Order: sequence, then C-alpha cells, then structure tokens
Amino acid sequence: MTGALAFDIASLHEFYAGGRTIHEVVDRVFARIAEVNDTGIFLHLSDRQVLLAEAQALGPFDAEAKPLWGIPFAVKDNIDVAGMPTTAACPDYSYMPTADAAVVRLLKQAGALVIGKTNLDQFATGLVGVRSPYPIPRNAIDANLVPGGSSSGSAVATAQGIVSFALGTDTAGSGRIPAGLNNIVGLKPSVGALSTAGVVPACRTLDCVSVFALTVDDAWRVFGIAARYDATDAYSKDIPATGYGPLPPALTIGVPAKTDRQFFGDTVMEAAYENALAMLAKIGHRIVEVPFGDFYDVANLLYEGAWVAERYATVKDFFDTSETSFHPVMRKIYGAAKTLSAADAFNGFYALQALKQKVQPIIASVDLFCVPTAPSHYTLADLVAEPIRENSRLGTYTNFVNLLDMCGIAVPTGKRADGLPASVTLLAPSGQDGLTAALARDVHQAAGVTMGATDWSLPTAATPTAVTEDEMIDLVVVGAHLSGMQLNVQLRDLNAQFSREAQTSDAYRLYALAGQMPAKPGMIRVEPGKGGNIDVEVWRLTPAAFGRFVAAIPSPLGIGTIDLSDGTFVKGFLVERAAIAGATDITEFGGWRSYSSAQTNQRAQGTG
Repeated sequence: MTGALAFDIASLHEFYAGGRTIHEVVDRVFARIAEVNDTGIFLHLSDRQVLLAEAQALGPFDAEAKPLWGIPFAVKDNIDVAGMPTTAACPDYSYMPTADAAVVRLLKQAGALVIGKTNLDQFATGLVGVRSPYPIPRNAIDANLVPGGSSSGSAVATAQGIVSFALGTDTAGSGRIPAGLNNIVGLKPSVGALSTAGVVPACRTLDCVSVFALTVDDAWRVFGIAARYDATDAYSKDIPATGYGPLPPALTIGVPAKTDRQFFGDTVMEAAYENALAMLAKIGHRIVEVPFGDFYDVANLLYEGAWVAERYATVKDFFDTSETSFHPVMRKIYGAAKTLSAADAFNGFYALQALKQKVQPIIASVDLFCVPTAPSHYTLADLVAEPIRENSRLGTYTNFVNLLDMCGIAVPTGKRADGLPASVTLLAPSGQDGLTAALARDVHQAAGVTMGATDWSLPTAATPTAVTEDEMIDLVVVGAHLSGMQLNVQLRDLNAQFSREAQTSDAYRLYALAGQMPAKPGMIRVEPGKGGNIDVEVWRLTPAAFGRFVAAIPSPLGIGTIDLSDGTFVKGFLVERAAIAGATDITEFGGWRSYSSAQTNQRAQGTG
C-alpha cells in the first residue's frame, strides 16, 4: 500500500490544518478499501454520505477541542456501534444496537469517524483469525500467513492504511497477536481501564477493549481519550492514562530465561527476539533473565475449567438453542464447557491464586517484562493441519497476562531474517500502561520500520510530558534508588513517576560510604566551586508516598534541599557529615552510576 498521505494522526491533522477536507480523506479511505480488495476485513461498512454528514457535524477543524477530529477508525464486530449490526462473526446472533459502546461513544465525541465493523474469530475465541464463517482477512504482510485473531479485521484494516486506528478486544492475546503478525502496534490496557459496556463478552472478568494503531503515540492518544471509569460496567476501574512521559535512563527488564523460551523450532523468530533484547540493552536498559515456567502454567489455565466455563456462560442461552450456528471449532470448545462443574471452576481459581503467589516476587523484581509477541508465524496451511495446536502455541506469551492483571503493548522491532515482521510485547502490572507505552515508543523508533504494510515512514515520536498531579513532590535520588538499581523498587512500590535526569550545582561532593550493604553513596554540600556536578534523577511522588518514603530512610542518610545546575531547588538525599569518615571520595566519577559501572568493569578484569 502506497500513498503520499500517511494515516497516522499527526499527518492527518497536519493535512487538515493546511485547509484540506474530510471529504478528501473519506475518498482515500474508500479508494484504499478498493485497492486492497480484501472482502474479509469488513463485515459492515459505513455509508459514504452518512460519514460525510457526521464529518460536517464536527464543525471547523479544532484538534484541541476534538483531539481525534476527522480521524477514521474501525471497530471489531463484537463492539456495538449504533445503527450497524453486531454479529460477533455469527450471523444468527446478529442484533442492531441503538447505542454506541462506551468506548466508541468517547472516541466519536473526540471527533473520530467509524468506517465500519471488522471481522473476527467468532465470539472473540481464537488467536488465528480464521475461525469465522465470513471470508478470512488476508495477513497484510504475507497472504499465506494467518492474520492473527481474534481481532483479525481490525489489525489488517490498520496495517493496510485503511484507517488510522481500530478497536479490538483482548482476553487471551487478541489485541497483541494480530498486531505482531501485521507490523503494527497493539495496546492491551490494564483490565478495566476501558469500559466493556456495549461489548459482547468472551470472559467478562478478563475482557479488555484494545487499540491497534500505526504508531505508539497514536495508540496512547486513543487510550488517553477512552480510559474513563464507567459506572455502568461492573468491571470498570479508575485507571488514568498517566506516566507516558520521559523514561528512566535505565530500566530493569525481565525476559524469559533462555532455557524457558519457547519458539517451537522457529529459529528465525528466536534470533529476532535476541536482536530486540540487544536493542534494549543498547539504549541503556538492563536485561535480566527470570524463570518463566510458572507463567506458562498460568497461561494453560485459560483454556481449562473456570475460564472455558465463563466463555460458555456468556452465550449459554444462544448456544443451547442454536448450537449449529457456531463455527465447528467454537462448537467444540463451548460444548466441552457444558461438562464442567462449579467445583472445576473453583479448582481453577485456587490454582491461579497459588500461581499468582509464586510469580509475584518475580514480577516485583523488575520494572517490566519483554517477551516475544508470538513464538512463530503460521501459515493458513498450518492451521488446516493443526487448527487447535497452532492456535494454542500463538498464546504462549499472551494467555497469562490478563489472568495476572497485567497491561501490555505489542510493538514492531523490525524484520526477521526472512523479511517477515518481528515484534515484542512489553508487560507490566496493572496501572503501568504509561511505562510500557513509553518504552514501546523508544523501541519502535529504534526499529526504524515503515508503518504496517504501507511504505509510510514512521514519524518522529513526540516527546510527551508525563501527566502528573500538581501537588506531587519532586525528589532527587543519587544512589541505589536510581533507575535500574537495587533500591529503585522502593520508588516503584510507591507509584513514583520518573521526571527527568539532572545534575547538581558544583557545590556537592559524592562519597562511597564504608560498611553499607548494599553499597550506597553519600552526598554532602560544600562551598560553591569546591565540588562537582553530580548526576542525579528527579522522581515525583504524592505527598502521602513522599512521607512514607522519607520515614523509611535509615541513618546516616536524610533529606535536604538540593541545588540543581538549572537553578532549581529540590528535596533530595544528603548524608550526615560524620558518615564520610572512612568513605571514598568518588566525585570525579560524576555520579553513582558511573562509579558503579567502573567498579563492575574492574571486577570483570580482575583488577578490583
């Protein structure tokens, strides 16, 4: 797919700001649909004249009042759009909603235009994108491959440049797998962050509305608009869109131990994942291998007992009266659930709770995780031969995520050696959506790929300012609380937000304190010009979190007012002067991170 006008949001808004019209964009949308010529993408298309009337109602271009003004998007056909049938890819189930789903309403209010409803694995059950009675959407990169599901049509519509973004859903990986297989971004929010009111449920306790986009900035913009607490959704949570700002210079990123990684013989995908980890290390982050067996055990629970029964419960009345309306694979999955008992469900809950307890220390030991989005690419022929096994394998790195209440984002990392798309997924605990997205933004930029299946160059990412509350307190950290170091977890546990890197004025000296475990520095104030500019980080905490943090600081450390080189004054770590007796002056290193790195190098060379 080629074209002079890219469909990322910034490019379209620049187009509109230059005096061009929505009419031109609508024409381009329908021209692209014709050019792609894939009857499997859309199950229902908006009428061109209706779209133009909706566009007219937006009034003059105003991206501040309506941040999605004139932006075309698609909606997975298990999410209601008023006036368009909802089928969940089951024609006999079809109904005509009179109101938009909550997320659709919010996006329309922000100025976005619904182009149509997209195909899916029936009732959002599957990761392959071929479990539909309608024509199967073609993978946008290679038509021989599966498009990925269940949100297949939404992913392909985005990757083909037909729309700027699309809504999917994600219970087991349906917002991530299709993104990874089609070279686009797939944001899976924290469970409950986006309302599921007006969404045909798969597993109500786990379901998420997800966002496919050409860029991370676009996915985050959509998330920021749609992340609203909804009292009509019993599973809605108040998870604000915050934290998408400057990244700490050194994150600790957990990855599956090499002996635990599963690629099912796909050495090309394995090499692509190694390249992605090398990219992360190159841009300054610390890669830590962690045991992953228990995560796989959690993943296996999703299609056992409790959660299979939950899928059946959501459509029980329809299935019991209309079983022949279901796709053969769906019929097998849902039919098996009828034999399950309440005891089976509770046993599943018990098994999950036990596994949560085992993996929690691993989750807490890192800032976030980086896993392959999918372990392999599968062809349509592969699915004919093994329709269940290959689907299950695609969920290797996705099925456990919602069960563990984590957020995630799939992001392209370039091309594999065979030219097919490579992708990783970044995962973190609930509420850390901004952290995963901010790192994904950097990864996408470093990958240097074009957008989806188009030849559109990836635009330079914005440098967003973290969304923070005015009353939050800045804190200067100088030692083991720096990002990527041992005690940074204490800040993360308090939901502190990284603000910026900085330097002190030249009125400070830094010492490696004697007898401290773990090793700690101490910084003291001296006369201006008698010290050095010490590298520090500034983090932000709520007043309550700041109070808890300060209360836990052990002697001889304390909190004072730090004079930074930019002329600002911020509360931060100082040490009692008596503590520097026997300490080593390390001011010349310019900071604790540089000193620690030098010590590590000395030990590696056997000279220290």
